[in-house]
Amino acid sequence: RATTSDWMELEKKRGISISSTVLQFDYNGYRINLLDTPGHKDFSEDTYRVLTAVDAVVMVIDSAKGIEPQTRKLFEVCRQRGVPIFTFMNKCDRPMKEPLALLDELEKVLGIGAFPVNWPIGTGFEFKGVYDRRAKQFHLFERTVGGAYRAPVEVGGLNDPVIRDRLDPDTYAKIVEEIEMLDLAGEEFDEESVLAGQTTPVFFGSGINNFGVQLLLDGFLQHAPAPKPRVMAGTPIAPEHPAFSGFIFKIQANMDPRHRDRIAFLRVCSGKFERDMTVSHSRTGKKVRLSSSHKLLGNERETVDEAFPGDVIGLVGHDGFGIGDTLTTDASIVYREIPRFTPEAFAFLHNPNTAKFKQFRQGLEQLLQEGVIQALNLRHSGTKVPLLAAVGPLQFEVVQFRLESEYGATSRLELAPWNVVRWLPAGLKDEELDALSLPTGAKLAHDMGNNPVILFANEWSANYFTTPNPGVTLSHLPVGLSGL
Repeated sequence: RATTSDWMELEKKRGISISSTVLQFDYNGYRINLLDTPGHKDFSEDTYRVLTAVDAVVMVIDSAKGIEPQTRKLFEVCRQRGVPIFTFMNKCDRPMKEPLALLDELEKVLGIGAFPVNWPIGTGFEFKGVYDRRAKQFHLFERTVGGAYRAPVEVGGLNDPVIRDRLDPDTYAKIVEEIEMLDLAGEEFDEESVLAGQTTPVFFGSGINNFGVQLLLDGFLQHAPAPKPRVMAGTPIAPEHPAFSGFIFKIQANMDPRHRDRIAFLRVCSGKFERDMTVSHSRTGKKVRLSSSHKLLGNERETVDEAFPGDVIGLVGHDGFGIGDTLTTDASIVYREIPRFTPEAFAFLHNPNTAKFKQFRQGLEQLLQEGVIQALNLRHSGTKVPLLAAVGPLQFEVVQFRLESEYGATSRLELAPWNVVRWLPAGLKDEELDALSLPTGAKLAHDMGNNPVILFANEWSANYFTTPNPGVTLSHLPVGLSGL
């Protein structure tokens, strides 16, 4: 079923999140900016890019499946950035792995320490609630019809007779034994280790029934860091810096079919944002007035008059903004470019209806601006059929669906024979490119920045390239860009 933050029509049809989305809400005197990323196996670059805009991460794990490959990928990005990670073991009211096995999997597969803040009382249809280890209290779970409202919670101590009456003797004995085992392990909650991304606090619950979510939120707000400084050329810019500054980490077109506009998502890093303020656009050096600013929940909008460090706002009506651009009242502040990710899927996109060429071209151009896919131009090729490159193949389906639903242009996808792309050194002349000895099936091309690349059938072919071309170094990304 679709979640609150799923707004794209394809997300609703398939019941999965495809695009990262932004929502903001207030809780217990705090303002939380939640960037919701897809959890399926086929990530887009957009998913990874969002992680550059956060101060902490909540890792939601299906308790029946444990650590999945996509979880491992996202975790690696978080670990490289030193982002604190909070873990929510979801779906405890369904058949699941043993809680101790889940903790062991966290530590062995991800290589991170795990501290269970609370502990499940029973599992599956016998799930009765969770025990808060530090407060030494039970939070009892009662099922609600459809999970539409917060599940009623009753709290009592470990030896409370009410608790014994609610649990059968075997379940009660097992829970007491497991909790004593955890306590005997002697591990204390280490906040410094959490903030360094070395230990993850673990919470158990059932998201669909809204049980355990409040405990997670309370723990998150108690231990998550405040907005952090953002690094500029090795110099951190503190949130308290008087100048307003922020960076664009996501662009999305057509979130609202009624407007057909384009939203640039900006993370505020320092100072104070005020609607109608004039800022410097780092990439062009131009002065820009920010008059249309919004906070969002899925595809719903609300005008924002001011925002502070840590806030995420949507800016409408600025087609010149690009991923990674800095907006600031102090032109000397220019944040480092957002890391890029090497494409692993390639396909030609044909326009079968020449009468819809204009819609096809305009739609593809706007989708390319979002940075979720890239376009490559084959060298010495007479074809005008776009060659698309993406981190995962689902993005091709997304492009086709959005071209048709948002622009009225159908398309036909043809998978390309390449699986690997590598960038050549900058500054190579045409004659030097043509003189390269390419492995069978490899092809020269240029990316959207006109940087030369080589497409290979596989990793072996890419590795072999250096044998007949000594001295030519290949890169996973264009020179000057960092990756994760």
